[in-house]
Amino acid sequence: MSKIIFITGASKGFGKLWAEAFLKRGDKVAATARNTAALQDLVAIYGDNILPVKLDVTNRNEVLEAVNHIEKHFGNIDVLINNAGFGLFGTTEETSEAEARQQMETNFFGSLWVTQAVLPIFRKQKSGHIVQISSFLGLTTLPLLGLYNASKFAVEGLIETISTEVAHLGIKATLIEPNGYATDWAGASAAQTSAEIEDYAPVRKAFAETGENPEIWGKPEATIAPILEVVDSENPPLRLLLGKIAFQAMEQVYAQRLKDIETWKAVSIAAHG
Repeated sequence: MSKIIFITGASKGFGKLWAEAFLKRGDKVAATARNTAALQDLVAIYGDNILPVKLDVTNRNEVLEAVNHIEKHFGNIDVLINNAGFGLFGTTEETSEAEARQQMETNFFGSLWVTQAVLPIFRKQKSGHIVQISSFLGLTTLPLLGLYNASKFAVEGLIETISTEVAHLGIKATLIEPNGYATDWAGASAAQTSAEIEDYAPVRKAFAETGENPEIWGKPEATIAPILEVVDSENPPLRLLLGKIAFQAMEQVYAQRLKDIETWKAVSIAAHG
């Protein structure tokens, strides 16, 4: 049975790739972008099965209007894929107030506004699936991405909380946590790089050298089957890592966290009083 999929940030990268995959198999897709001209190639192929919607997710009123338009056009929404976002590169000290606020406005508040706008439809239907594109950097961190890391940590807490609030209504939630992929995320989609402080040059150098290893970048096309599987699952996971780097990193991170917790167990228990 075909589904009605609502994807934000669908002009390029994962968003456009997944939108086309859903359309190819016969789903209907509401695809949002700041510039819908980037979606006209899909319109030419899939016609009325795709609804391009101009949307800036940081504008809450615009989000509410867009969701209302999508519901009226398709009749309902089965799956929300919160994909809109960008990466801000720079150390935490280098990040300006404006840059920090824009990062959180897009990656965190944008997801919040869209989710809040869709939830009344899901509640009315007693069904729906929130698929939030996070990152493995919502579970651990890398230098030079402090505000991006923070935005994804915030998104993780938000969606996990929502999942406990809406489960009794038949609504599901999944956090998708990719490692780096060979999209334009580190290029055009990463709209900002903070002004540099020379003392952090060694950190930037080490970060750049890591990125030169082709093995760390996943193939975007390989994510299509996992996303389709998650969307079609009767019991989707709360979290799904995408990519071998994410999997290996989280194995190491959680092993160390559990070790630290156990080492300091007596202190932790004594602190209860």
